[in-house]
Amino acid sequence: MAKLIGLTLVGLLLAFYKNHQSSYQTRLAAFREVTPVELPNCNLIKGIETGAEDLEILPNGLAFFSTGLKYPGIKSFDPNAPGKILLMDLNEKNPAVLELEMTGNKFDKSSFNPHGVSTFTDEDNAVYLLVVNHPDFKSTVEVFKFQEEERSLLHLRTITHELLPSINDIAAVGPESFYATNDHYFADPYLKSWEMYLGLSWSNVVYYSPDKVQVLAEGFDFANGIGISPDGKHVYITELLAHKIHVYEKHANWTLTPLKTLNFDTLVDNISVDPVTGDLWVGCHPNGMRIFFYDAENPPGSEVLRIQNILSEEPKVTVVYAENGTVLQGSTVASVYKGKLLVGTVYHRALYCDL
Repeated sequence: MAKLIGLTLVGLLLAFYKNHQSSYQTRLAAFREVTPVELPNCNLIKGIETGAEDLEILPNGLAFFSTGLKYPGIKSFDPNAPGKILLMDLNEKNPAVLELEMTGNKFDKSSFNPHGVSTFTDEDNAVYLLVVNHPDFKSTVEVFKFQEEERSLLHLRTITHELLPSINDIAAVGPESFYATNDHYFADPYLKSWEMYLGLSWSNVVYYSPDKVQVLAEGFDFANGIGISPDGKHVYITELLAHKIHVYEKHANWTLTPLKTLNFDTLVDNISVDPVTGDLWVGCHPNGMRIFFYDAENPPGSEVLRIQNILSEEPKVTVVYAENGTVLQGSTVASVYKGKLLVGTVYHRALYCDL
């Protein structure tokens, strides 16, 4: 009898493991191959060698790049170098990137590990750059003021909070106010790995201001990118491992009400919203297994989606660019400016294309 019970338990455990493995592979789109979609004129951006996980383009064509991310379980081609914020002027005929000097007595540049970025421009046209930072794999938001003439960033403040344990991306709504995605519930890298593997769907979205901090939405399987519509009425959130984009109505008190969800066959990462058309541009991972388990002989591909009329009954989704990793590995973000497309990656290069 004891042997029968033991055998039954082993069988149940093996069945659970098999089902879980299948679910894990589905969440990572482990067997998907990308169908190439080319653009007529694309060039790798010189000076970006260790990723540009996120980017933000100002209305005047100045683009900020968050580079050099080190993230638990993710490949890094230069794990000992601190991250940087780079700037590119898209109005130039042959734009090049330059590193922005970061000033401020209380800011530790040696541990700078930038992730998501967002900008806010106040009524006096002062530009604030908010950067998700992971010093020693913790989570903070660094608030900088962009000094355009000096081409530098003045560090103003470091924001931490217990409701911000694992920040991925932010959408600024003030100099020190923002929506943020926590891609995990736990802050500890070991616990994060189990949370992801077990598919616990405990990540969330938080609103932060100096006066109020609250969780607004939860139950995500890796909440990732976040963006706001040009009219400020809607918030878009990507759920990486569920392959979904959620649309929320934003209220005057900053709370969110769910409106609709779009499903995809790719892992949707960061969102950029075209300020002119309202279109969503999304950097995606066609095969997440290749992102989290890097193999130079079988690198992760890249994919860029454009979503038009997202609030309509039938949004138009277009694959604008797709590639198997021979040129660009692990796309995370895409953004447009006057017929040009920028594509960043989690740890590889960045691309500048004509549309």
